[in-house]
Order: sequence, then structure tokens, then C-alpha cells
Amino acid sequence: MRRQILAFACVLAGVIAAGAASAAPGVEYDPLTHQPLVQNPNAVGAGGRPLAVAIPRETVNFSGNYAPGTIVVSTSERRLYYVLPGGQAVKYGVGVGRPGFEWSGVKTVVNKREWPDWTPPSQMLRRRPDLPRHMAGGIENPLGARAMYIGGTLYRIHGSNEPETIGQAVSSGCIRMTNDDVIDLYDRVKVGTKVIVMR
Repeated sequence: MRRQILAFACVLAGVIAAGAASAAPGVEYDPLTHQPLVQNPNAVGAGGRPLAVAIPRETVNFSGNYAPGTIVVSTSERRLYYVLPGGQAVKYGVGVGRPGFEWSGVKTVVNKREWPDWTPPSQMLRRRPDLPRHMAGGIENPLGARAMYIGGTLYRIHGSNEPETIGQAVSSGCIRMTNDDVIDLYDRVKVGTKVIVMR
């Protein structure tokens, strides 16, 4: 038994050492996707692909006549605010709709899913016939770790397996977040939460 414990400890130490050796010094990683989060917006990864830029989640002063628990999305600012009591809000970086896919309105969260499946809507399939007709939930799924479905629309507030798109206008209208941030928001939000999207 002791020999088995020692062998397991050696294997574990090797895995940890290998992970430490492969991680670039001073670079933070998304705990779910393991994508690098870096502060330098000019940094690029393999093949010239831009690395993710961390937009820190923070609690900020927030004015406006919004009830606590409301989600307010500023697409021009590319930020989402979850309104707290006492004139404050949790501020998150988000990705928003690209030109031609912007929208605004007052809606509600009608459903929530952890590691949701993805079925591209027919409108998207007409634009992108190469997309899969259905994709099971998981780390490769473009909806990421969590999704909150916005009633009366095809859109969701969801995680992303492309964290480098956060802070950009690249989606087909959905509001994208890092997986870490969408899990934090998901745990705060209830079905029926009001969602205000402003341009």
C-alpha cells in the first residue's frame, strides 16, 4: 500500500512539474478552458492568433433607476452590469454583436443551462452551412460553461471557448463572457431577471 501511495505521489509530482514547465511565466490562464489571459493586447499565440486579454471583473459604483438584480448591457462599452443594492454593480467584460447584428431592448431571462448543447438557428445555418446541426455541451461548445436564454430573441448570455473575443464586436447578437465570468453571473441570476440591452 505504501509503495502504491509513493508511486502515485511521484506521478502527480511529474504532472505538476510538466504543467508548470509548459506555462509561460507571468501569464494567467482561464481555469476552465486553459486559454491564456494576458494584459498585452498586442500579444499573439501560435499561428498569429491573438491571445485573450483579461478584462477584470469588478464591483463599481453604478447610477441609474434600475432595481437590484437587473442585467444592463452596454454594447458600445462592451460591458455587462449586474445591479447590486446601494448604487453598485458587478461589471463584466463582454463580446457583443458584430456590425449588422447589433440590437437593443428590454427582455427577461427565460431559461438557464449549465454546459448547454448548441443547435444553431436556421438563420445562422443559412449564413454558415458548414456549421454542425447540433453540438453537445462541453469545453469545445461555443456556448461555453453556462447560458442564460433571453426571451423573445434567438440570443443568449453565454460563456465562450474563444476568450480572446471578449471586449470585441464579433458575435451574431449573443452576449459572450469568459467562462469564469459567466459562471459568476449565472449563480447570481434567476429565471425572470430583467435584461436591458443598450447600444
